[in-house]
Amino acid sequence: MIRILLFLVVVFALGLGFAWLADRPGEMVVTFSGYQYQVSLMVAAVAVVAVVAAVMIAWWLLKALWNSPYTISRYFRVRRRDRGYQALSTGMIAAGAGDGALARKKTKEAAKLIRSDQEPLIQLLEAQASLLEGDHEGAREKFETMLDDPEMRLLGLRGLYLEAERLGDRNAARHYAGRAAAMAPQLAWAAESTLEDLTGRGDWDGALRLVEAQKSTRQIERDAANRRRAVLLTAKAQALIDSDPNAAKTAALEANRLRPDFAPAAVNAAKLLFRQNDVRKGAKILEAAWKAEPHPEIAELYTHARPGDAVLDRLNRAKKLQEMKKNHAESSLAVARAALDAQDFSTARKEAEAAIRMDRREGAYLLLADIEEAETGDQGKVRQLLSKAVRAPRDPAWVADGVVSERWAPVSPITGKLDAFEWRAPMERLGQLIDSDEDAPDAAVPAIAAPTKPEKENVIELNPTGSAERSTAVAASETGEYDVAPVTATASAAVPPDGDAAEPAEEMARLPDDPGVDPDDEEQKSPRKFRLF
Repeated sequence: MIRILLFLVVVFALGLGFAWLADRPGEMVVTFSGYQYQVSLMVAAVAVVAVVAAVMIAWWLLKALWNSPYTISRYFRVRRRDRGYQALSTGMIAAGAGDGALARKKTKEAAKLIRSDQEPLIQLLEAQASLLEGDHEGAREKFETMLDDPEMRLLGLRGLYLEAERLGDRNAARHYAGRAAAMAPQLAWAAESTLEDLTGRGDWDGALRLVEAQKSTRQIERDAANRRRAVLLTAKAQALIDSDPNAAKTAALEANRLRPDFAPAAVNAAKLLFRQNDVRKGAKILEAAWKAEPHPEIAELYTHARPGDAVLDRLNRAKKLQEMKKNHAESSLAVARAALDAQDFSTARKEAEAAIRMDRREGAYLLLADIEEAETGDQGKVRQLLSKAVRAPRDPAWVADGVVSERWAPVSPITGKLDAFEWRAPMERLGQLIDSDEDAPDAAVPAIAAPTKPEKENVIELNPTGSAERSTAVAASETGEYDVAPVTATASAAVPPDGDAAEPAEEMARLPDDPGVDPDDEEQKSPRKFRLF
């Protein structure tokens, strides 16, 4: 558009110039070799313009003839390059689709048309074709060749890393990932593998530097970076808690500052502060973490903050935690444990039962059994509570990749993943067992009305001399009601002497603490039973 405007401006200027000369008549005299040439000014101007145009055209023709060999060769070279890039594009698509034969064919075609040193993608296509053909050794050679090219070095490291992972050589994989992470920390695959390697070796400072590099390159969000830093600093504090308490305290306090709701960081920071007799600051850290999410380790450390406190003082501290987080099972359990230590059985029982109502779990029943044994010593009730504990869901614990741990750990012992442990109930049971009505003694049991007996029953009599109870049972099975009435003496007497007795049912296994059946009552039972078909 701009060129068109410039062209119009030039044409318009030339027109104005010729019009201006036409309005001002004049003559131009040229003397050459004794001859005098006299022309008008307009003719002279046209002649000058024609001479300039002729010179320009002649120069263009001479230049075109001179450059014609190069122009022709460039045309064929561009055409050849376009065909090569078309083959390269088709080969990359075939490699992505898993067509190894077409990928190899297009690789050879592209290599003939384009030089591999000019287009690095040809090396990638060759490696991909080798992988599709199952030639992993050839692919590794291609990736190793890429390491010499600065432009292809990261791609070669990525390929060698994947091959090492395929072979299960974690040391080689982490070596290649470490080289890639040193060159480009923004690469997620390299940074994650290197981070697992550093945390597995306990190099917490190196892991912290890598997380900072990830944060600076905006590979991970700010909250995720703070979470990782808190986990790494907590792990560092745990490693230095005995050898260098001051450095451990600094790391734990920084971790708690980054994530105040992270229970392991709060526990480690408060523990180190308590060792230095800074009870007030440690208590504030635990209180803030408790308000965010109650945790039994926080309650245990908070109630035993001062070793010399009496049991009543620990009970008061547990009640203080309960005031901060009311209507929570962990709050009630903390008070119940402290009350049990203080021999305040009524408070302990009340809080334990309240915890069961809020969150029925195994630990609450076990605590209630301890209270029952300490207060009354009734072994029957203790065993009853223990049986409920067996059937109740398990208490929350630190779980990672199927591993259940009582203590938090920074990495998973199975996969080596950082921050893999979660505080939750282990999922070991497929479903909860059906509880008896003893769990809700105060609940009213609704009465089930008996089905109305129809006036006429269409029942096929398998035994014409069968009892009335059997007919009722068969009719109930026909109508969808499967409540079986107990066998009475009248029903037993109605059985003919020559009748075949049904096969005895298998004896049910006795539950724990089942007193069994009294022998006298067993003798009074009818020796004959009935089977419903």
